[in-house]
Amino acid sequence: MYAFSYQKVKSVADAAAAIGKNPDAKLLAGGQTLVASMKLRLANPGQVVDLGEVPELKGIKVSGNTVTIGAMSRHAEVASSAEVKKAIPALAALAGGIGDRMVRNMGTIGGSVANNDPAADYPAALVGLGATVHTNKRKIAADDFFKGMFETALQAGEIITAIEFPTAKRAAYMKFKNPASRYAIVGVFVADTAGGPRVAVTGAGPSVFRQKDMEKALASKFAADSVANVKQSDSGLNSDIHASAEYRAHLVTVMAKRAVAAAIG
Repeated sequence: MYAFSYQKVKSVADAAAAIGKNPDAKLLAGGQTLVASMKLRLANPGQVVDLGEVPELKGIKVSGNTVTIGAMSRHAEVASSAEVKKAIPALAALAGGIGDRMVRNMGTIGGSVANNDPAADYPAALVGLGATVHTNKRKIAADDFFKGMFETALQAGEIITAIEFPTAKRAAYMKFKNPASRYAIVGVFVADTAGGPRVAVTGAGPSVFRQKDMEKALASKFAADSVANVKQSDSGLNSDIHASAEYRAHLVTVMAKRAVAAAIG
């Protein structure tokens, strides 16, 4: 690990000021990616700004048909929240399947979303439910937030403060996980929303994406059979030691069928 300076802040304004003064600074949320990268000398921030004691970034609130989760809320908190379980049970279940207990007790929703790992679970929930990312500067629709591998719409000095999820009529998330890391080799989040069915795929490509053909099929009939014959192209999908692009394409259909069946119950 390279040498760096450390600053613990008490407010979003203080955090924004700190990273505004130093373009080399990095925000520390749960540290599940940043700290590991620093230990391996894959990341070399000159300054680390700790968000752990910023109260305005914490908490879960349900209001009407929306669930708003503070960016520093831990995965375990989302998974165990009675409010989330009641309003969007698929989201609570997704959070409960992230990593292992240590990861769930340290990792945060804001950190995961900002990092945008191609195999992360939360991006599928955001896109699948049509969520909105709140920052200290603006609101960004999930469809516009995830740009590519580890790339988001966040600008310099912009900090995620909360994620706002609309409730769905029914939803479910299914993933084929790496047995060691529990990252999604392919994960599919299906939601029957007020605006129609949404199908979001993570793990398969460089970034989360919507499967529009499956959405059209589900709009006609929300049933597992509707997506059974919808084939995902393997063009542009990830291919590595865990799974080929062809296998990932096959898994998209398999996981989508399982997610629809689980959503129907």
